[in-house]
Amino acid sequence: MTLMTSTDPGPSGSLRIAPSVLAADFGELAAAVATVTPASDWLHVDVMDGHFVPNISIGPPVVSSLRRHTDLFLDCHLMITDPGEYLEAFAKAGADGVTVHAEVDGVETVLAEARALGLRVGLAVNPDSPFEAVDPYLEAVDLVLCMTVFPGFGGQSFMPEVLPKIRQVRQAIADRGLSVDLEVDGGIDATTTPLVTEAGANVLVAGSAVFGAADPAMAARGLRDAAVPMAAG
Repeated sequence: MTLMTSTDPGPSGSLRIAPSVLAADFGELAAAVATVTPASDWLHVDVMDGHFVPNISIGPPVVSSLRRHTDLFLDCHLMITDPGEYLEAFAKAGADGVTVHAEVDGVETVLAEARALGLRVGLAVNPDSPFEAVDPYLEAVDLVLCMTVFPGFGGQSFMPEVLPKIRQVRQAIADRGLSVDLEVDGGIDATTTPLVTEAGANVLVAGSAVFGAADPAMAARGLRDAAVPMAAG
């Protein structure tokens, strides 16, 4: 069964700002999304199962609700032990892309199943997992997500020790001539944005730095302004 999505993710490699709704006011989620939409390219949706990570967040019903209120690309990060069990539900709910973790079992099969559903496919890697965890799958994905905090909770501090791995991923993408986006998530703000974009990241996930600001749209624009020029092209 193929469920083709329609939202354009934009040109691969271009700079994209992806506010994380995990940091938004869930009681006013549609309104919160509306505030950042003019300054954003994607919406990042953190899905946690309380097993792969020590927290529980949201699932397909919230994605379905978001889809009714926004045309932004819905970038769903599945921090769950059995992502393959839920791919079709997320596709039906309106997800445009799903990112699964290199640390779960059966990665190759899950990536293929997501692709078959018409989803854009991503692979995430935790801060303590090496470049080699994603290297075999680079040709099979549209996106690599380098976590710059350990997944499970928002508001954590950026881990600069991940920067060399970001550079490794970007170099491998370039060396193989691949059209693969490089996303970062965790402690991303106006201070850390120059660091990760200089290292090669082009998709910036930010939660507290955007939705925790007095003016979320201005905060999102601030990330775009802080990115080094080489990542914006």
